[in-house]
Amino acid sequence: MIREFGTALRMMFLMTLLLGGLYPVLMTGAAEAMFPAAASGSLIERDGRVVGSELIAQKFTQEGFFWPRPSAVDFNPLPSGGSNLSPVAKQLRERWSERRALFAGRDDVPQELLFASASGLDPHLSPAGALFQVPRVARARGVAEERLKQLVRDHTEGPQWGFLGESRVNVLKLNLALLDLLSERNP
Repeated sequence: MIREFGTALRMMFLMTLLLGGLYPVLMTGAAEAMFPAAASGSLIERDGRVVGSELIAQKFTQEGFFWPRPSAVDFNPLPSGGSNLSPVAKQLRERWSERRALFAGRDDVPQELLFASASGLDPHLSPAGALFQVPRVARARGVAEERLKQLVRDHTEGPQWGFLGESRVNVLKLNLALLDLLSERNP
């Protein structure tokens, strides 16, 4: 019995060393070598400063920016997830009504602008969701709608590997491009 216990203890230490130390170090090294940007969090830098990640939505509420999908966790990545409210829950219906009111009661609001994503941190919108916001952003920024529509088209990414998923627009990248556009207009 003591002998079996010793064998089990040695195996536990060996597996802890291999799977808890060596394997993670090797996988991190391989990821850094093959996909350096992704392994570092797909960070976006401006003027030598990290402003966000391509993978995590940021909260934009000002009229002059494109808004991401709503977040059930207020864009906090630590407790990410949905609200877990039932589709018939009064609290969830109130949230939908509040979000719809942001769009002046329009009936053609894309669903993604009303409903939070499963993670609450989805950084992308469909091109339709971004284009829907063009009139509001154009009014707030004093930019021609056609110029903003072109900006959205320029920042529309196709499906992953050409066939997985839908076309999408990264909201943070779009807003950074908007700031670049404005700085070109007003140097």
